[in-house]
Amino acid sequence: MDIKNAQLDVDNWIKNHGVRYFNELTNMAQLTEEVGEVARIIARRYGEQSEKESDKNKDLGEELADVMFVVLCLANQTGIDLQDAFDKKLDIKTKRDHDRHQNNQKLK
Repeated sequence: MDIKNAQLDVDNWIKNHGVRYFNELTNMAQLTEEVGEVARIIARRYGEQSEKESDKNKDLGEELADVMFVVLCLANQTGIDLQDAFDKKLDIKTKRDHDRHQNNQKLK
């Protein structure tokens, strides 16, 4: 699925199940919360913190999908074509960073 279709799917879900979009500030707070849940899993599973028993069954993929859902909501409600924005960003990063990363001794 491309980003454009994902935005449409989220918009359809909101219209059919969610009543309306939460306002932008509420969605920003939700995004922060969801990113925090991703950070918690990564810090404990892949970082140096020990993983609590209650966290061992947390699904990182599900939490990343929660982040994506809220990002898509924010894009929809602010009129952002996220597919276009992503394509432009990838082009910029490709042009700007190709040699930089190829020559980074820390990555070898």
